[in-house]
Amino acid sequence: MAEPLRHRIAQLSLVDGWVPIAVQVLAALLLLYVVWAHADRRGWRRLAIAALIGTPFAVWARHYISSIGVSGEAAPNRLWLWIGLVGTALSLIFLTWRRASWWRRGASVLAVPLCVVCAALSVNTWVGYFPKVRTAWMQLTTGPVPDQTDRVGVTAMQLSNARPERGVVVPVRINAVSGFAHRREFVYLPPIWFASKPPPRLPTVMMIGSALNTPADWLRVGNAVATIDDFATQHDGSAPAVVFVDATGAFDNDTECVNGPRGNAADHLTKDVAPFMAANFGVSADRTHWGVAGWSMGGTCAVDLTVMHPDLFSAFVDIAGDIGPNTGSREHSIATLFGGDADAWAAFDPTTVMKRHGRYTGVTGWFEVPGSPDGTAGDPVSNPEGQDIAARSLSATGATEGITSTVVTRPGRHDWLFASQAFGDALPWLAAQLGTPSVPRVAMPNSTTDAAGPTGIPVVAQHH
Repeated sequence: MAEPLRHRIAQLSLVDGWVPIAVQVLAALLLLYVVWAHADRRGWRRLAIAALIGTPFAVWARHYISSIGVSGEAAPNRLWLWIGLVGTALSLIFLTWRRASWWRRGASVLAVPLCVVCAALSVNTWVGYFPKVRTAWMQLTTGPVPDQTDRVGVTAMQLSNARPERGVVVPVRINAVSGFAHRREFVYLPPIWFASKPPPRLPTVMMIGSALNTPADWLRVGNAVATIDDFATQHDGSAPAVVFVDATGAFDNDTECVNGPRGNAADHLTKDVAPFMAANFGVSADRTHWGVAGWSMGGTCAVDLTVMHPDLFSAFVDIAGDIGPNTGSREHSIATLFGGDADAWAAFDPTTVMKRHGRYTGVTGWFEVPGSPDGTAGDPVSNPEGQDIAARSLSATGATEGITSTVVTRPGRHDWLFASQAFGDALPWLAAQLGTPSVPRVAMPNSTTDAAGPTGIPVVAQHH
C-alpha cells in the first residue's frame, strides 16, 4: 500500500487541480482566524499596522522580478497578494506576541510558512516550473536527472560493447576558458553513440532554458530526455547528442546569453562548449551538424547565437523567444545587460546582426509560439509579450538575408509544458536538418501547402 500511495502523491499536480487550491484555502482560513483572534479595538490597530508593513514586501518583490527581467506571461495578482500577506503575518507575530495565548501565537507562526508556500505555488502556476510533486522533490533535493550515469559508467558501457535501449545523461564540468562562472552541465548520449569505438561523429544540439533556470531544467521540467529517447526508439537508437548548458551561472542571473556585466555567457557557449563536446565525446565539429534550441530566454539565445555565429551553428529552434536580448525596455536592457553600451547592444541584437551580416548560406530555423490554431492575433493571456510578433519579424528579416524559417503555433501558455511540447514538435525536423544518421529528411511545415504540418500542428507562415 505504501508504494502506490507514494506514487499517487508524487504524481499530484502543483500547477492545477486541488492541491494549490487546498493549500491556499487553508492559509486563508488560518489568517482569518488570526485576524478574528485579535479583533478588538487595539487589535484592529495592530492589524492595520501589519497590513501596512506587508505592502512593501509585495512592492519589493514586484520590483525585484522586474529588475531581473523575467519575460513571458505577466505574474498573477495573487502572487503579490500572498507576498504581501507574508509580511503581514510576520509583523503580526511581533505586534501581538506579548498579549496572545499560546494557541494564538502558534496560529500566527504557522501562518507565515503557509503564506510563503502559497506565494511559491502562485509562482509555480505562473511558470509551470514544478508540474508535479515528484518534480519539485527531485529538483529541491538535487536528485539524479532521468537516465543519469557518470563518466565511469559510460566508459564501462563502451568497454563491454553494451548498447543501451535508452540514452544516458552525463553530468559534466566544462572548462571555462571564457571566464564565465557556470554550474554543472549535462550531456545526453543516444544509444547509437555506443554502437562503435570510437563513437560516431554525431550532430549536437545545444539546449538553453529560461531566464530563471538551472541547467537541469530541460531534463526535469521540460521532459527533454523522454522526448529524445522516444525519438531515438523510433529511429533505431539514433538521435543527436544534446548538451544542456548553463547560460546564466545562477538561478536569477538573466544574461540573455550575451557578454556583459552579468558575465561572458556568449563566450562560454561558443568558446567552451563546442570544443569540449568534440574533445570528450567525439561529436562532429562541423557547423552543419550543430544546432541550438531554447525556450523563452533560451529561444532568444538560439536565434542570436546562430545568426551571430553561422560558422558554428546551422539551425535553431526558438520556442517563445523575444525579438532580442532584453530585460525590459531597450534603455533598461542596455543598462543592465551591457553596462550602458548601446554599441554592444547592437552587436547582440539579432535583427541588427542579420542586416549587417548580409546573405547567409545554409542557415535554417523553427519558431514556435503559443497562439490560436488559425494563426490569428495572439491571445494576450497566453502570449502577452508578443512572441508571435517577434517570431514573424525575425523570420521575415532572416528571409531577406537568406535564412529559411517557419513560424509555428500551438495552443498553450508561456510555460514549461508548452516548451516541452514545442520541442517534441521541432525535434524530428531539427535532427534531420543536422544530418542525424538513419533519420530521413523532414520537410519544413508550410502553411500554404500543408496547413497541419508534418507533426499535425498548425502553422502560421514560412519564409524562404
